[in-house]
Amino acid sequence: MDFQISDLSLLAPHMVVTGTALLVLLVEAFRPGKGRSDATYLSILGLLVAAGLTLKQFGAPASTGFAGMLIADGYAAFFNMVAYVVGILTLLVSDSYFRSEEYEHGEFHALMLMSLVGMMLMSGSNHLMLMFLALETMSISIYAMAGYMRTKEGTESSFKYFLLGGASSAFMLYGIALLYASCGTTSLTGMVEYFSTLPSLSDSPMALAGIALVAAGFCFKIAAFPFHVWTPDVYQGAPTSVTAFMATGVKAAAFAAFFRIFVVAFPIASGAWTSAFWVLAVATMTMGNFAALAQRDVKRMLAYSSIAHAGYLLIGMVTATSEAGTGMLFYLISYVFMNIGAFGIVIMLGKKGEDRTTLEDYAGVGFKKPLLGAALTIFMFSMAGIPPTAGFIGKFLIFKAAVHEGYIWLAVLGVLNSAASVYYYLRVLVYMYFRESESESGDVIRTSPLSILAAAISVIAILVLGIAPGYLVQIAEAATAAF
Repeated sequence: MDFQISDLSLLAPHMVVTGTALLVLLVEAFRPGKGRSDATYLSILGLLVAAGLTLKQFGAPASTGFAGMLIADGYAAFFNMVAYVVGILTLLVSDSYFRSEEYEHGEFHALMLMSLVGMMLMSGSNHLMLMFLALETMSISIYAMAGYMRTKEGTESSFKYFLLGGASSAFMLYGIALLYASCGTTSLTGMVEYFSTLPSLSDSPMALAGIALVAAGFCFKIAAFPFHVWTPDVYQGAPTSVTAFMATGVKAAAFAAFFRIFVVAFPIASGAWTSAFWVLAVATMTMGNFAALAQRDVKRMLAYSSIAHAGYLLIGMVTATSEAGTGMLFYLISYVFMNIGAFGIVIMLGKKGEDRTTLEDYAGVGFKKPLLGAALTIFMFSMAGIPPTAGFIGKFLIFKAAVHEGYIWLAVLGVLNSAASVYYYLRVLVYMYFRESESESGDVIRTSPLSILAAAISVIAILVLGIAPGYLVQIAEAATAAF
């Protein structure tokens, strides 16, 4: 593989985040049991430095390095910024959780940073093997994070995720092997050249099987039907801050690689996978929403909700245009703010050793803790797609792209599903404002300045993006212009 020193400049943000992870481990080694606060601030500083380096990629011509395996363009830069936002918000909401649990170790931060490095590499992968290695870097760290607190529920969550995640990785790796056998390369550029010589994909059934297996691996990571069964149990059992990280960061990174690979490398298969994704999108959002209707545990409800959101995002995969990509990018950053914000409130409404997550636990919270109640209301409105929130704009952009490409019924089914979701989102608000608490569960004992800051940032972002989305839409359009 050809290598030039200048290629390292493409990895500058990744090296900063990796170096920060190593520095966090050193802090823990020299300040054992006292490194959590130091690790939090060091991690945030490292992510801000990496963000500064990434900003230089916006507006710059796309460039490749490491023999074309890694690409630095506006699309990769956008998702790198999403990864930094996910990381910073997760660090902020985790602060109150670890304070209440009196857990003062910094390894969690190092694991999260290494997972972020994997996410960043996924968005810039121009080679299936690099993408797979990046995905595993992300996943292995999260397996450890899910069982980090060593509780019975967390250990079970980690074990389930590890077993099923390993199976999905095997499917994907086998698919990559079939594609290599068919195309003679795992480079996206090389596969485009190979497929351009084929009259149709039916002339290469091995490649078609490989594409299907790679898609199945991605569907597991985004929790799409029928690869979603792990999601409720894993999300409920993992520490809430880890659940927030999984629900947002993993989904964003998987969609980043999913969209790039299928739009860039597999355009010849568009007729085959468009129909499949149409069915997947409808099944995923319908199953997610209707399963959420029956939930009385808020974390479990949010888990099924995340499945439904994957269905909305799959609509963008069906249309696979620059306009759809713009909608997906906007929706994903909106989803990050509203989801981490909601999980942050769940953390703050808990107490030491116990997450208060049943609907009854939220009775009267809107009056006992009006600011947190108002914040959760905004997050629920945004998830339901009610204006003037960012969630409404994101869904509008995705549905509009579907209509423009002639997928009117798909857009209609998306709107109907979004309307159905209003019931279970507003049910939380009914308990907060129209039910009286029979206990003191409304008392907040997990607050900290950093967790409150995370909630405030999320609320402001959701409202600003809902009222004035133009600037972010322009950035997303520039990021997807190449598609």
